[in-house]
Amino acid sequence: MAQNWGMTIPFFDRSLAESKELIAELPALGYTDVWSAEVNGADAFVPLALAAEWAQGVRLGTAIVPVFTRGPGLLAMSAATLADLAPGRFVLGIGSSSPAIVQRWNAAEFGKPYARTRDTLRFLRKALAGEKVSEQYETFGVKGFKLERAPKVAPKIVLAALRPRMLHLAAAEADGAITNWLSPEDVRQIRAEVGPSTELIARIFVCVSEDADRVREMGRWMLASYLTVPAYAAFHDWLGRAEVLRPMHEAWAAGDRQAALKAIPDEVVDALIVHGDAATCRARVQEYVDNGLDTPVLAPVPADLPIPDAVRALAR
Repeated sequence: MAQNWGMTIPFFDRSLAESKELIAELPALGYTDVWSAEVNGADAFVPLALAAEWAQGVRLGTAIVPVFTRGPGLLAMSAATLADLAPGRFVLGIGSSSPAIVQRWNAAEFGKPYARTRDTLRFLRKALAGEKVSEQYETFGVKGFKLERAPKVAPKIVLAALRPRMLHLAAAEADGAITNWLSPEDVRQIRAEVGPSTELIARIFVCVSEDADRVREMGRWMLASYLTVPAYAAFHDWLGRAEVLRPMHEAWAAGDRQAALKAIPDEVVDALIVHGDAATCRARVQEYVDNGLDTPVLAPVPADLPIPDAVRALAR
């Protein structure tokens, strides 16, 4: 597989409307991919629709669209629209997301995440191929859905996967796996689960700064907000960090946020957030690649360098 070098859009420090010039610059800098996210900012699809025109030639991917927050038919329609805008360049990343995003923010039921992801994947395979779908899946049923205009090139579908069961599903039925919040050394463990031929994608948070204390202070807030989510807590237990993260989880469960932050060791921040000068950061990202990552998707975090300068400095 040709080596990819991805960038997360929109950028942390600006709106999508303010991102046009920097997104348009990405291909000339050597970035091969742009990947969107969907939490509580921009949605996953609009940034990619604009990037299809602003940065022609790059691959466009969602990392990820939750399978609970849109109905199956609407998800197929959105994916088909982007696949039509960028034939052969769009990759649909889907995943279960989290109870906070699904239930608290979107008033949807979060249940059977593995089964719902599997069922959505199977539905999308048929729908995006132009088939008429009438099927009762374990977690939902569809009767008589057919896209009015199926894409000429059906998009690849990749799954957000953190532990063996979902990683195995990604390897067996999808076109790749997306993961998040891992170290270069962790890549080997994940690669062993998906095998050598499955595309492995990961978002990597990068802070171009030589002020390690500042980065660690900021990084602890970022890590605590993610690693206390049950799926990520279980992920890092599986990766072998159960004991080192136990004091953080205990303090967080007790409602003592400051103690939880202080309990995250420097070595955990350094393992999961890339930081240092630009050359050090690029070399660290390359370690992920050397250990089996196919597509690093950089997410520059504002620090010493303005985001545009960091994006240029981190270019391959």
